[in-house]
Amino acid sequence: MIIPILINLVYIISAILFVFGLKMLTSQATARKGNLLSALGMFLAVIMTLLSQGIIDYKWVAVGIIVGSIIGAFSARLVAMTQMPQMVALFNGSGGLASLLVGWTTYHSMATFDLFTTTTIFLAVLIGGIAFSGSVVAWGKLATYITGKPILFPGQTVLNGVLFVATLLAGALLIMHLPISYSILIVIIVLSLILGIMAVIPIGGADMPVVISLLNSYSGIAGCAAGLAIQNNILIVAGALVGASGIILTNAMCKAMNRSLGNVLFGGFGATTTEGVMAIEGEVKPISAEDTYFILEAASSVVFVPGYGMAVAQAQHAIHELETILEKNGSDVRYAIHPVAGRMPGHMNVLLAEANVSYDKLVEMDDINRTIAGVDVCVVVGANDVVNPAARESKSSPIYGMPIINVDQAKTVIVLKRSMAPGFAGIENNLFYKENTRMLFGDAKASIEALVSEFKRK
Repeated sequence: MIIPILINLVYIISAILFVFGLKMLTSQATARKGNLLSALGMFLAVIMTLLSQGIIDYKWVAVGIIVGSIIGAFSARLVAMTQMPQMVALFNGSGGLASLLVGWTTYHSMATFDLFTTTTIFLAVLIGGIAFSGSVVAWGKLATYITGKPILFPGQTVLNGVLFVATLLAGALLIMHLPISYSILIVIIVLSLILGIMAVIPIGGADMPVVISLLNSYSGIAGCAAGLAIQNNILIVAGALVGASGIILTNAMCKAMNRSLGNVLFGGFGATTTEGVMAIEGEVKPISAEDTYFILEAASSVVFVPGYGMAVAQAQHAIHELETILEKNGSDVRYAIHPVAGRMPGHMNVLLAEANVSYDKLVEMDDINRTIAGVDVCVVVGANDVVNPAARESKSSPIYGMPIINVDQAKTVIVLKRSMAPGFAGIENNLFYKENTRMLFGDAKASIEALVSEFKRK
């Protein structure tokens, strides 16, 4: 009698830790503690679940914990920040696969096939399979093993619709528990994996932040369904929290990219075309590190706008050093953060936190846009589509209507970029040709270090 009470009590404590951990993740200052609280809650939940199922021999469980902890610790230390989005995609896929396996195993262990349990097994397998294979494709796109461009073919939408209807019909047959139900379950697993692939391949690389947050939600919903299937309260709570927070984040990402949630859910977005795009006028004006130094030295306000190029160059530490020098020189320095800069939500925030940039200096897009006209110098470090004025100026542009950081309205813009190559959206950036824009070509880290050297020399 004491054991069941203890298990439920620890489940309640775990749920509380999940909620508080999730709340703390909303702030960069408390995110690390929130992650630890959530991890502690999950550890307690796993131990109590094993206890509730009468598992006394913890030898293999201990081995799993040790091996998993070692892999996790090495991954956290060795995976570069440019590879973190791929790692998150694989995490999402792992969660989906786990839910699929739980549903599959539960089906094997069922003595009687009631409607509720069979339905939740179907949902866990379906959503878990989509989350798993979709995440693998997202990982492949982010890692460039698969082209970042949308993969489209004639009749794709019709095929997706046929696959989805076939999956629902197979689910109905599974719930009816026919003599061939196990074969039907295998068919559902295969169809779910195909659906996950088909849902992600038509999505362009520029939209991966939305895809990652959506797949995160899918993995949570699948976990919730698996919890309902095995009647485990804490798995239901954890899955519901992940699913709900993922949907909220997905909605925020959609607004940041001017896309509807329905457009994301039903696929096919990211397939853009540059036909009919307004011709860009003006010419590119390159600048040297020495001339950039003179501009920054005279600036009373400087705003850095980081993008994926900063992550690739690992320039965040050099930028923080330059920030310190500029502040000693009397400049007010801030960082403008676009919600979808980088390859996953919060990518830039994590990079800058790694370089010990103060959280107070990170300014959201809407807030910086209110004052950007008064900024002396905007330094764009590897960002592209999130600062492209075509989103405001060219109705024929694929990104027209997308909220951007209006760096072109600053008095002077310095763009750090390796070349004139377009960003993930595959379109040219009008910003590079503006009268107040100067291009500092080269590796971002090397360029920033050259500026630091100029300040130290003079």
